[in-house]
Amino acid sequence: MPRWPWIERHFTFDYPPTKWPDLLERLRGTPARIRHRLAGLSSDALTRSDAQGWTIQENIGHLLLVEGLAWQRLEQILAGESELVAADMSNRRTNETDFNAQPIETLLATFETERARLVARMEQLDEDDWGRAARHPRLKQPMRIVDIACFHSEHDDYHLARIGELVRKLA
Repeated sequence: MPRWPWIERHFTFDYPPTKWPDLLERLRGTPARIRHRLAGLSSDALTRSDAQGWTIQENIGHLLLVEGLAWQRLEQILAGESELVAADMSNRRTNETDFNAQPIETLLATFETERARLVARMEQLDEDDWGRAARHPRLKQPMRIVDIACFHSEHDDYHLARIGELVRKLA
């Protein structure tokens, strides 16, 4: 089944800011969901490509790199900036970093640590902060902090689905 590329997706950010606890739980649960998907896989399966994209480890490495973008955007909104930093849609850092050479446990532990740090930062926000916004450069629409949590969760799910596809094909 052909995948719907991330870059072609459109988002309607219409959750009320009070949706933040649900979205935060989704973000908090991603590392455990990844670990569950990888249970019992060999290192060969984790680093083998199906010639249609990144390996399982490269998908996890990409999620790790994107943590910094979510953090940066969160801080930009809190600082009152009007425009969010753009993502590198070429994924240069993901493509240049040899995530397949890294031990899977190191990747997972680092992702867990960084995700816990992001979730903890979001838990510190005041209720009113969740509705604060800045303009997303690619989507050309306002993105509130609650929308960052939604967008980041959707991005996690996109890569978890790809990991699941690779597990079915290669494991």
